Amino acid sequence: MKFDSRRSDVRARNGMVATSQPLAAMAGLRMLMSGGSAVDAAVAAAATLNVVEPFSTGVGGDVFALVWSAEARKLYALNASGRSSSDADAEALRSTGYDSIPDNSPYAVTAPGAVSGWQALLDRFGNMEMSDVLRPAIDYAQNGYPVSDMVAFQWAGAESRLKQYHAGKELLMRGRAPRAGEVMAIPTLADTLRTIAYGGANAFYRGQTAERIVAFVQERGGWLNTDDMAAHAPNWEEPITTNYRGVDVWQCPPNNQGVNVLLGLNIAEGFDIGAMGAQSADRHHHLIETARLALTDGLYHITDPTYMRADIGLLTSKWYAGERRKSIRGDRAMDDVPVGLRRQDGDTVYITSIDGAGNACSLINSVFSDFGTGLVVPGTGIALHSRGASFSLDPTHPNVLETNKRPFHTLIPGMATRDGELWLSYGVMGTVQQAQGQIQVLSNLIDFGMSPQEALDFPRFSYRPLEGEVGIEPRIPANIADDLRGRGHRIIITDSHPLYFGGGQVIARDAETGALTGGSEPRNDGCAVGW
Repeated sequence: MKFDSRRSDVRARNGMVATSQPLAAMAGLRMLMSGGSAVDAAVAAAATLNVVEPFSTGVGGDVFALVWSAEARKLYALNASGRSSSDADAEALRSTGYDSIPDNSPYAVTAPGAVSGWQALLDRFGNMEMSDVLRPAIDYAQNGYPVSDMVAFQWAGAESRLKQYHAGKELLMRGRAPRAGEVMAIPTLADTLRTIAYGGANAFYRGQTAERIVAFVQERGGWLNTDDMAAHAPNWEEPITTNYRGVDVWQCPPNNQGVNVLLGLNIAEGFDIGAMGAQSADRHHHLIETARLALTDGLYHITDPTYMRADIGLLTSKWYAGERRKSIRGDRAMDDVPVGLRRQDGDTVYITSIDGAGNACSLINSVFSDFGTGLVVPGTGIALHSRGASFSLDPTHPNVLETNKRPFHTLIPGMATRDGELWLSYGVMGTVQQAQGQIQVLSNLIDFGMSPQEALDFPRFSYRPLEGEVGIEPRIPANIADDLRGRGHRIIITDSHPLYFGGGQVIARDAETGALTGGSEPRNDGCAVGW
C-alpha cells in the first residue's frame, strides 16, 4: 500500500537528526558533523528548542530518553523527571476547596529534571562537553532568531499565560508574543544557559539559580525548596518491551505512559490490521478501541513505580492484552470506559538522532502546558513546568499527590529493534496523543510497510478520554467517519489546532548498509536533516 506523502523522506549515511524546529535540528547536526555522538546531537537540539520553541520545553521541565549503544548492542532508559516537594500537602489543597491541582499554580511545580537529564546523557554517552552542545542555544538566545509561522501561532495562543506575572515579559516582545518573521532574543535565558554550560547540572540545582527558582515559587505559596532541588537526581533504568509482529518495541518504564504503547500493541496484534486496509473504517475502529482500553488502564494505574499497585509485567503481558481484547466488538464501540482525571492540553518536544556509528538517542523534553505554569523566574528566562498538575488529589488514587513522588508522565520516547539490531528511533509528542499516536505510526510502518515520512503524513485519530470523543482529521473520508458513527463512536472532524493529532519524528536505520531514512511531522515546522 502506498500513501501519497506531503514530503519526501530524508536519506543520509553519516548521521541524522529530526525534531520540530529546523534551527534545532541543524544545531544537532552541527554536533554530529563535529564528531559528536547521537546524544550530543539530541542535547544540543533540546537546548536549542528551549530558545526557539520555549512554550513547549526547556530547563524548567523534565526529560525522558532511550539510548541505543551500537557497541554494546543494548538499550538504556533514562528517567530525569522531577519529584514533588518534601513539603507537598494534598490535604491542604483539598481543605481549601481544590479538587485538582491548577496547572498555572505554584503547586504544580515539581523539581525540574531536564538539566540533570542532559548532564547524565552527556556523562555516559557524549563525546562533547556541556559548553559545546549548548553553544547554538546560547547564540540564538543572545542574538535572536526569526520566529516561524507555527511558533508565532502557538506563542500568541499562550500570551495571556505569560501575562499572569510580571516576569513573563522576559518571554514576550514589547509585552506581546513575537510575530512571524520577527527576530526574538531571550538574553536572560542566554545567561542561564551559560551558567549551565560552564557549571554543569550542579550550577542549576545548587547555588544562585536554584535559590532564585525556589524563592519565586515560595513567594507564590508553592512548596518547592532548596533541599528538593539539591536532592534531585535522574535514574538509569531497564527499558520495557514487547514484540509486535516480529519487531521489538521499546519504552521507558513508569512513571511515564510507555506501558500504554506496549499494552495497545499487544491488543492490536490480535487483529489482522494489515488485511483491513490502511484507510478503512475497520482499521480505525479497532485501533480506536485499542487506544481506549490502553489509555484507561494507563491513566489509572501509572504513577511513580514505588507507589504503583499494578504489576508492570502483567500490564504489558500478552495474556493480559488478550483478556482486554475480549471487550472489543467489530461492529460496535464499547460503552463508556471510565478513566482517571487527567489534563489533555500540553506542550512537548521530541528529538531523535542517530550517528554514523549507529548509536541513537530518542529524547522527549517538556514543560507540559504552554510555558508550563506560566511562572517565569525573574532574571532567568526559565518557565517552570506544570507536571505536578498530573497528580490526583483523590486520596484513594494510585497517583495521589504525596511527598517526594514522581507523577504520571505523558513523555514516551520510543525505539524499535529487529533481530537485535536498531531499526527505529521515533516518538510522537502531544500528551494524551503520544501513546495512541505511536501505535498508529508503528502500525503504518509495520502493518502497511510505509516509509517514515509516509507513516507520519498519514491521517490520524485522537481519542479524548475526558470528553469521550474521537477527533479525526478532515483527510479521513466522510464515509469512514459515518461508518464509525454508526458503530457508536462520538466522532468529531477537526483541524482546529495543528498538533491536536500529535507531532512525530522517525529515523529508520538499515542494519546492513547503515543508511538512514528520516521523516518529520508535517503538521508543524519539523524537519529531518542528515549528512
